[in-house]
Amino acid sequence: MTIRDLYPGYFALVMATGICSIALGDVGRTRASVGLLVVAVGSFVALCIALGWRIARYPRLVLADLTAPDRAFAFFTIVAASDVLAAEFARDAHRGVAITLAGFGAAVWLALTYTVPIRLILGPRPQPVLAGVNGTWFVWVVGTQSVAVSAAMLDQPAHGQARLTALLAVLMWSVGVVLYLMVATLVLARLLLLEVRPADLTPPYWVTMGATAITVLAAAQILTMPNSPAANATRPVVGGLAVVLWAFGTWLIPLLVIFGVWRHGPSRVRLAYLPALWSIVFPLGMYAVASMHLGKAVQMPIVERIGRAWTIVAVLAWLIVFVSMCRAFLASLLRLRGHRPAAGGRRQEDGGGVPAR
Repeated sequence: MTIRDLYPGYFALVMATGICSIALGDVGRTRASVGLLVVAVGSFVALCIALGWRIARYPRLVLADLTAPDRAFAFFTIVAASDVLAAEFARDAHRGVAITLAGFGAAVWLALTYTVPIRLILGPRPQPVLAGVNGTWFVWVVGTQSVAVSAAMLDQPAHGQARLTALLAVLMWSVGVVLYLMVATLVLARLLLLEVRPADLTPPYWVTMGATAITVLAAAQILTMPNSPAANATRPVVGGLAVVLWAFGTWLIPLLVIFGVWRHGPSRVRLAYLPALWSIVFPLGMYAVASMHLGKAVQMPIVERIGRAWTIVAVLAWLIVFVSMCRAFLASLLRLRGHRPAAGGRRQEDGGGVPAR
């Protein structure tokens, strides 16, 4: 894949790597956690450079992605990637770095959360928007809840004064819950009203579960925040909905597996590396982290144990997709080298051109 065709949701690589790093840290695998953090930070920097280059070099293509219903919400992976890294740096007491990343994520969220829906509603419609609704729409929810997570983790006691970070965490969590209900309704309507082809059930549909998981994680962070007017007023609702959403997300996992089996089994869609595969790894890692934190917050040890065990599933999925990505990248480099003309000679054309002597 070239810079010109950069997938808008490629920041899911950072999201998946960062959340697996957090999961490993939560189960005591410190060295592995640090290793994945290094990969996540390196990937974030590389993708920011690539996206900046694409915006400068191919602004019309970026604008086309921002106005396409099936791709526009994938840009919210930038928000979630920034906030996942911010959460990890906040946990490791690197507060300055965490605030910078969280601020960047919040600014991007603010720009996208109004620009994308307004363009879809008020812009030209070559076809009904409903036809473009897919799993990437749930990344809007993930980005919103990621802001809530980073705000909650950056919350600090302020000598009895109302803290803006606590208020921001509660407000963003509330907005994220409502957005989940809205997006879930649209996705279900699309699946029931329009034909579903194997190519339509892409990996980002796993974000349906990932959105519930990050909502649960944000709720767990709010439940464990220091006392504040915003947190105290909403804790009963936040705790109850967290358990409900965790149960619903758990129920979704077998359904999503069945969709994948149907797509690659009877429907014979070839299983190959796609950047969208990171949209499967992130929900798996987020489910593990959310389960561990929820179990501690509401004193449900069985939920915490499920999260610790699920970390193995998430890390194995990360390894499989990462190796597949590296192989695909190397294969593309070899293809590019194979198409380059030899030094001092001319490329031999397929149309019967005269070879260089």
